[in-house]
Amino acid sequence: MSLMAQAPMLLADGATALKTAEGTATTLGVFSSEVLGTAVLLLLGAGVCAAVTLPKSAARNNEWLLIAFGWAMAVFAAVYVSAPSGAHLNPAVTIGLFVAGNDFAPGVAPTVGNMFVYFAGEFLGAFIGAWLAYLAYKKLFDEAEPGSTLGVFSTGPAVRSYGWNVVTEVIATFVLVGFVVASGLTPSGLGPLGVSLVVLAIGISLGTPTGYAINPARDLAPRVAHALMPIKGKGSSNWAYAWVPVVGPIIGGVLAALIVPAMLAI
Repeated sequence: MSLMAQAPMLLADGATALKTAEGTATTLGVFSSEVLGTAVLLLLGAGVCAAVTLPKSAARNNEWLLIAFGWAMAVFAAVYVSAPSGAHLNPAVTIGLFVAGNDFAPGVAPTVGNMFVYFAGEFLGAFIGAWLAYLAYKKLFDEAEPGSTLGVFSTGPAVRSYGWNVVTEVIATFVLVGFVVASGLTPSGLGPLGVSLVVLAIGISLGTPTGYAINPARDLAPRVAHALMPIKGKGSSNWAYAWVPVVGPIIGGVLAALIVPAMLAI
């Protein structure tokens, strides 16, 4: 059975009924919340990348600031719609909260079983969101230049140097997860505006070396989707680089969870 199919059954530790701010959510409810939120994140995030990349788009070549603002607003919208699960939207956030021992959402314990429910929802949602962005821009993708579409869905470095690319992703994700962990709350508790402004700051200040994935699901699931999409002349999905935006954010999330609470306790 696949991880996605198993996801609703992974809470077998007595926490089947999960308390949230609105009442009680089932495991399936938490899973569905992450699917919905991450799908919205990728629909709008990949959408702004498509807008500046594809031929005949009115936003073409407006580039970095528009991308940074678009992704920040994508986070803003996604956090709202996935509030019942704490709106992680990102395995690095989930791992950071797990390592820090913080609840995943009000009343949702940071257990291994719960963590895999979040992972499943985040990756499935990102995959769905990427496909929705493709469908929204289908006719423009039909006229895309060969080999130009991967950047709509996944990140790539300005200068390929795997070690330093990982360092960039570690630092950028440390900022995001450190912000979440330091508050002692999940993103929905922090407020959508707060999280979106942090993502905006990361994009503007730290984003250009690697495209600031800062989220394994946001990069890997759309990369898989791109590999499956019927885009003429789409070229490679750049699998040689695909591990960097997974490993870097995980390391950054773990370091933030270990270091930030210790420093605040001094």
